[in-house]
Amino acid sequence: MPEPRERRDAPGVINLADEAATAELAKTVASVSRPGDVIALWGDLGAGKTVFARAFINARAGTPQEVPSPTYTLVQIYDDAGGGGIYHFDLYRIEDAGELEELGMEEAFSGGISLIEWPDRMKNLLPADRLDLSLTQGAVKGAGQRQAALKGFGSWTARLGELLERVGDD
Repeated sequence: MPEPRERRDAPGVINLADEAATAELAKTVASVSRPGDVIALWGDLGAGKTVFARAFINARAGTPQEVPSPTYTLVQIYDDAGGGGIYHFDLYRIEDAGELEELGMEEAFSGGISLIEWPDRMKNLLPADRLDLSLTQGAVKGAGQRQAALKGFGSWTARLGELLERVGDD
């Protein structure tokens, strides 16, 4: 069976052959994540952010979960088998950063794991301690292929190396 993803180009850049490879990357990120983590998912519509979030949530939950996109509810909360909650935010419909107060982000940031789609809507409210994962569709030749670029800030700076080693070992 061909390797669904491979590291290439630069440290922190991973080529993803298809949605299954995006899901495998999400499972690997889930395996090194811990309560209090914030993962900002960057990318255009259709880049694979929700595919990543679904696989991440299912990997952390321990049992299969139906994971709809929270585009209209803005946030969905799931149980984390490791304790705490997994907060899946979709900020696409947020027009003003002031609207974020109502979403319970402080609680999520303090004890849960937060997956944030469209983090640019947060402006300067995005936590400094986070993992940025940028998905780009069409960056790699072939239908359905994507490229993921990972960059760590705060505690993720040191942990990114461990994560990339695990990605390379899969």
